[in-house]
Amino acid sequence: MAQEQQLEVVNNGRAERARLLLNSPEPPTLWQEVAGSIRDTILPYKVSSPEKQSPGKLAFSFLQGLFPILEWGRNYKATKFKKDLMAGLTLASLCIPQSIGYANLAKLDPQYGLYTSVVPPLIYAVMGSSREIAIGPVAVVSLLLSAMVGKMVDPEVDPISYRKIVFTVTFFAGTFQAAFGLFRLGFLVDFLSHAALVGFMAGAAIVIGLQQLKGLLGLSNFTTKTDIVSVLKAVFSALHHPWYPLNFVLGCSFLIFILATRFIGRRKKKLFWLPAIAPLLSVILSTLIVYLTKADEHGVKIVKHFKGGLNPSSLHQLHLNNNTHLGQAAKTGLICAIVALTEAIAVGRSFASIKGYHIDGNKEMRAMGLMNIVGSLTSCYVATGSFSRTAVNFSAGCETVVSNIVMAIAVLLSLQFLTRLLYYTPLAILASIILSALPGLIDIPEARNIWKVDKLDFVICITTFFGVLFASVEIGLLVAVIISFAKLILESIRPNTDVLGRLPGTDIFCNVVQYPMATKTSGILIIRINAASICFANASFIRERILRLLEDESQENTKDRIRVLVLDMTNVMSIDTSGIIALEELLKKLVSQGTEVALANPRWRVISKIKMSNFIDKLGRGAVFLTVEDAVDANLDSKLHGLNSC
Repeated sequence: MAQEQQLEVVNNGRAERARLLLNSPEPPTLWQEVAGSIRDTILPYKVSSPEKQSPGKLAFSFLQGLFPILEWGRNYKATKFKKDLMAGLTLASLCIPQSIGYANLAKLDPQYGLYTSVVPPLIYAVMGSSREIAIGPVAVVSLLLSAMVGKMVDPEVDPISYRKIVFTVTFFAGTFQAAFGLFRLGFLVDFLSHAALVGFMAGAAIVIGLQQLKGLLGLSNFTTKTDIVSVLKAVFSALHHPWYPLNFVLGCSFLIFILATRFIGRRKKKLFWLPAIAPLLSVILSTLIVYLTKADEHGVKIVKHFKGGLNPSSLHQLHLNNNTHLGQAAKTGLICAIVALTEAIAVGRSFASIKGYHIDGNKEMRAMGLMNIVGSLTSCYVATGSFSRTAVNFSAGCETVVSNIVMAIAVLLSLQFLTRLLYYTPLAILASIILSALPGLIDIPEARNIWKVDKLDFVICITTFFGVLFASVEIGLLVAVIISFAKLILESIRPNTDVLGRLPGTDIFCNVVQYPMATKTSGILIIRINAASICFANASFIRERILRLLEDESQENTKDRIRVLVLDMTNVMSIDTSGIIALEELLKKLVSQGTEVALANPRWRVISKIKMSNFIDKLGRGAVFLTVEDAVDANLDSKLHGLNSC
């Protein structure tokens, strides 16, 4: 009698849990989700129940969400400013020569690299959520621009039209980035996977290095193509014409100097500032050498004309009404937007994790987008976060993005007062500065780690690398995205299904292949569906896979027929009409064979949809359980009750 009462209590508890599952409230509608997404976009996450807040507080919360400087700026102290001032000045010493070099890589006049290090950092400082990231031009984006815009207009033939298209591309890049942030589309950036990014960066680094041979060797004619074959052909053909070894000697000498200071800085952490100012010292010393020795009269190529002053407006230079190149400019802007965001967010998150805080990806996208939109109107090209300069900023002890403001002001003063002094700067020095920054883009240890962890990811990495190296930058990226999509689709349409067993002495059910000690329950087959969604793409495969597992199990255990199939739906977050039809077909087939079907732990959206489709009525309300344990125990109790009745 006591056992029967205990069994009744257990059954009542199980039935109550199933009732709670079946009677769960309806999930949010599409419009409620959209409204929630908009609220999360315009208000900080810490604001809960906005309907209870006063209009003034809501407005201030909105401004805090849009301009994080309003939040951390209230607690800003003079001690922090001292550190940010030193970090900003150290950053400027590296930024000035790098910006000139990257502008040269982007086939633009030197001042445009410095312009890009003034306005975008100021915009980011009031809108960005990273404390350490250093904003400005970077090598990879500069290469992308010269490679893709160079196909539309030759910068050597028509530099004015080329520059206008670059500003237009920058405008589109900023627009796409801002849209990603406003509509919370950050997942689009993730389609350029980590493995693809490692391969892309390595391939781009080699291409950039080969491109610098023009400045390092003092060559006049060079190819605009970016593949390794075309670049090497251009080098060998140019060497048959007169060239000036002094460029090579000067560039290599200062390249060795920069690399030596970097080695010293790594060995002695207190001398972190030495490799940071080495590029600027190289520019100053080489410029003095050329000026004093008149080396430019003996074949050393120099920057020559260098326009200074404040950022001029470029609003009238945007090619938004030019139908000839508008579509191509938008495509280039989209590619640059994704590459720039991927690099910036990766850099920002890396250093944020060291400091123990989190950066908001959507805020970063909005900040990057607005700074590039404004930059396109103020003679800047695409800016993003630089790994090398961020590392210097971090090592210099920056506390906040005020270091970016200090850097921007220092660059602005240089534009105002120092541009005439840079007239004699040799191009070979700019090439050596870019070359010195390239080793950081080639991450061989990470490529080895990718090979160890995931062979398919390594295929993506190496394919991207060779695509960039032997085809072009955009083809390498396109191949990476296609392979990543193919991997995603393959994993989505062919999800795993596991047969589960109970760990001895516990109520835990797990994969019997991973845990051989787990025991199967006699007469009951438990299958876990490892798919986030049962949809049109994988519904048929899942149904056939379940039937095959059922058949295999029946052949292995001929003595005890499978009476009940328990489907563990824990991992299934959603289902569509194709998925429901597949379950109905599965149910119909199994019932005809005398096998019952039970569902365990269907998630919120799943239980809501299968209730609306009347699948629950076909299945039977007594066949839905909160846990696998409830499903198994209920069927065991049913079997035991049947035996006792006999």
